[in-house]
Amino acid sequence: MKTLIIGAHGKVGQRIAKLMQASNDFEPTAFIRKEEQKPLFEKMKVPTVVESLENTPEALEKVIKNYDAVVFTAGSGGSTGADKTMEIDLDGAIKTIHAASQTGVKRYVMVGASHSDDRSFWGKVEGMKPYYIAKHYADKELQRSDLDFTILRPVTLTDADEAGNVMMSTDPEKVNSKIPRQAVAETVLEVLNNKNTFGKIIEMSSGEDSIPQALHKIIT
Repeated sequence: MKTLIIGAHGKVGQRIAKLMQASNDFEPTAFIRKEEQKPLFEKMKVPTVVESLENTPEALEKVIKNYDAVVFTAGSGGSTGADKTMEIDLDGAIKTIHAASQTGVKRYVMVGASHSDDRSFWGKVEGMKPYYIAKHYADKELQRSDLDFTILRPVTLTDADEAGNVMMSTDPEKVNSKIPRQAVAETVLEVLNNKNTFGKIIEMSSGEDSIPQALHKIIT
């Protein structure tokens, strides 16, 4: 599966790229926004495409049309301000959703945020409300699309090297407070080729099941 990882230079994106490069099931390409980010992926032997989510829909269509699947794990980061969050996490995401639809790329996996449908939660962490708003409406646009989508909604991310065991639910109140980025990356690979995850929104945290076990529980 030729997969375009949008946001590949981020902490989750890098993990996805490494896992895909080591797998026989995927041909990853890293969507990055700066030339100086290339060497990291050259060391991984992962091809890159340099483009910006701030570019036109037509420019993004030209990139996305070459792939079987899109993984969106991009974000503006916590220090860029609300305007950049709206431009990248919302408008950038929506442009890639439309570009995938326009070019016939049916498979789309979104790395979202737990509780993004719960407006009462958005203001609980100072400065995070624009992020949750962006994630909420980007996910809504994906749900309205004709794409074979899966939305993964992890809780607070950690940098633990091991994925560990996880919990997956359709109810954000049932998940815990943290999850390793490695677990999210491994789950992306697990769901991409799994048709039973099409149309699913999966809240994720650390838990008691392996990733395959947790997925099996939620899709059966």
